[in-house]
Amino acid sequence: MKTIYFDNNATTKMDEQVFEEMKPYFSELYGNPSSMHTFGGQIGHKIAHAREQAAELLGCEPSEIVFTSGGTESDNTAIKGTLYAAPNKRKIITTRVEHPAVLAVCRESENRGYSIIELGVDKYGMIDLAELEHQIDDNTVIVTIMYANNETGVIFPIDKISELVKSKGAIFHTDAVQAVGKIPLDLSKSNIDLLSISAHKLHGPKGVGVLYVRKGTRLSPYQLGGHQESGKRAGTENVPGIIGLGKACELAKENIKLENNKVKKLRDKLEKAILKNCPDCRVNGDIANRLPNTSNISFEYIEGEAILLMLDQHGICASSGSACTSGSLEPSHVLRAMGVPFTAAHGSIRFSLSKYNTEDEIDYTVKTIPPVINRLRELSPFVPK
Repeated sequence: MKTIYFDNNATTKMDEQVFEEMKPYFSELYGNPSSMHTFGGQIGHKIAHAREQAAELLGCEPSEIVFTSGGTESDNTAIKGTLYAAPNKRKIITTRVEHPAVLAVCRESENRGYSIIELGVDKYGMIDLAELEHQIDDNTVIVTIMYANNETGVIFPIDKISELVKSKGAIFHTDAVQAVGKIPLDLSKSNIDLLSISAHKLHGPKGVGVLYVRKGTRLSPYQLGGHQESGKRAGTENVPGIIGLGKACELAKENIKLENNKVKKLRDKLEKAILKNCPDCRVNGDIANRLPNTSNISFEYIEGEAILLMLDQHGICASSGSACTSGSLEPSHVLRAMGVPFTAAHGSIRFSLSKYNTEDEIDYTVKTIPPVINRLRELSPFVPK
């Protein structure tokens, strides 16, 4: 049975070109890029090239790129590094719909005496800019708000948010793990101070990411040791990962139009067919302002886990929310914050597509889903009689 993969917000298939680019650095070119000899030095040049590739995608200077182990480390470093660098300020502002890599750090900081403000969202998953402006004061050290939500795909007005935060004198960080490679970014024209990305979300390898640090931004190193990454992140570089990330960034820049045309059309076809053929279902989030690959649909009166199990039997891979919280039986914290009714939140499924999905896969899926939903509702005690 063929696997149909609609869980690309959890991770993506590595592009074959990325894999080929990485292969020599596992066995043939294995030197340490910090070494003085030529064998290691040539690898250092390749890392410099990967830094340029990442900077080109983000629209920033190569010197503003810091390689990390992934989005979680980038988020942790951005938040904790900012707190360490400004010990006299004690307020953090975020939202209730952030990824756990941000929320967990903020909530842990509360145990160390910081005041944490978690902004609410409306039924479309959007924050109130007036509330954000009201909450920022002289004691605010950092505002951390994601670029696009990993569960609903909703895109926040980051340019307006970053401009507001900078006008108030605070540091602004955005977790852009889901946005990079799907929508165009140009950090040279923004007020963003810190931005996180992860290679495995854009057809690169797992275990490597980037923290963009705007020139002049005060940030204490979170990981101490050697002099790597200009003293901002110690540790021998993950050479194959960094080289793969660079290539993935290069390809992502080339494929932005593909994401916003082919992938979006496939997503829309899938979504429209589901809404047409499955009664009592709804799309969660701002339909007009979201990532081109993401659709979060709630099916009333049935469990999302049951839907996923039955889809899996047909070779279809989807998700009930963030892969980082899929072990929880609680409804999505994102959908709860949006006020999605309990009967719908428990039956929410996220479909997240990529450039590798096809029209045939969509056709197969839209034929498979209605019978699955009908069968589960026949078995459900919660369907109104």
